[in-house]
Order: sequence, then structure tokens, then C-alpha cells
Amino acid sequence: MCGRYASARDKHQLLEEFQVEQDADPEKELGADYNVAPTKNVYAVLSRVPKDAERAVRQLRVVKWGLVPAWAKDPSVGSRMINARAETLAEKPSYRKAFAKRRCLLPADGYYEWMPVEGDKKKQPYFIHPSDGGVLAMAGLYEFWKDPNRADDDPLKWLVTCTVITTDAEDELGRIHDRMPMMIERERWGEWLDPKVTDTEQAQRLLVPAQPGRLTAHPVGTDVNNVRNNGPGLVEPLPEEGESALF
Repeated sequence: MCGRYASARDKHQLLEEFQVEQDADPEKELGADYNVAPTKNVYAVLSRVPKDAERAVRQLRVVKWGLVPAWAKDPSVGSRMINARAETLAEKPSYRKAFAKRRCLLPADGYYEWMPVEGDKKKQPYFIHPSDGGVLAMAGLYEFWKDPNRADDDPLKWLVTCTVITTDAEDELGRIHDRMPMMIERERWGEWLDPKVTDTEQAQRLLVPAQPGRLTAHPVGTDVNNVRNNGPGLVEPLPEEGESALF
């Protein structure tokens, strides 16, 4: 699963990196977050066709991590839907409609996973990130949930949420954890985001696991275990002394 990640690029960087045409939440700007956890607000890149427009417009939007299906009675279900398995997206009622129409990219600098330590009950956290230092575009889905208890003109009437799509980890990363976020490579961004691509078989073909060597990992301190801890120090490698190189 992917239950924690880092997203430190500012809004201006993301608007440029993802060639965004519209800032959908101009009044909202998230600070650098090195310990993004479920239920936090995060940036998502998505494409939507504005009213009376002929084509989709690429947007950057602030959404809540933890997908709440449109039919959910209570938004608290989102805390249990932070990840969606790539293998069953087209089958699960919670995800299949979003997979067909509401796909997004979730920008990250990298993500964390915890590896069991032999002979110890504690787990060693690792920070996993693109080896070239570039952005990690995690495949995601998003949904709109309408709060029946709020007036139509209430700005909080609509809740926008997301989930991270996961897949089997490639061999080296699989030594840390057997699952990893699904990446979407730059050349597939446009097709993945296109809301006119509603054929789930076509969308499924865009989900190609990262090539070996595309990502790298290093052990980090256990401060990341506590969601209240934050800052760039969380992604700093542990001193090599006493640590065997994993890659």
C-alpha cells in the first residue's frame, strides 16, 4: 500500500511541471509536506470539460486523500479508501466509475514504505523516489461527494477526494514492500487524464509498472512514523554506518 508520501514542490512548480491550464483553487496553496498522510489535503492534476466548452482543460486542484464514492452515506469511509488496487479497478463498485471517467495524477517527490527488520518487532522506514530527482506522478482517481446536509450555496457542499492506485512492486522495491504506487510516465499523462477515454480496457493499458531502476530507495529515520513530524529531514538518508546498502 501507499500510506505516506512527500510532496514539497510549490504550486507554481506544479503548474509548470504538469503544463496546467487552470488553477482550480487559486485561493488555496498547500505548504511543503514531507509527511503526507491519509485525510490530508493534497494536490491533484486532472482534466475536466468546462460547461459549454468543447475540450477538456487540465487543472490543478486541492483534494482530500481518501476517496469517498458519490453514493456513500458518510464521508468517513474515505479513510479506508486511500489506495485502489490496479488489478481490480474496473470491478470494484467504489472505483469503477471513477476509473472510467475521473482519473488524476498525484504529484509526489517520493513515498515511504516500512520493511520488517529480522529479529526486531520494529520496521525500518525507507524513502522511495525517482532516481533522477524528478517528480513522481502517481496514478490516482478522484470523486465528488455531495453533502446532503448542506445548502446548495454552501462552499462546503461538495467534497473532492482521491485515492492512489497501487500495483505489485518491482523486484528490488519488493524487498521493502510488495506493493507500490502506480506511476504514469510523462508521455502517457495526456491520455490518462483525458475524460473522453471511458473505455476501461484502454485505461488499463496505460497502467504500466515502473521499469527497474526508475526508482531508488534509502533508509530514513523513524521520525516519519509520527504524522505530526514534518520537514525535509524526514527524507534524509540515515548514515551508512550500520546500514547495509539495499540497492
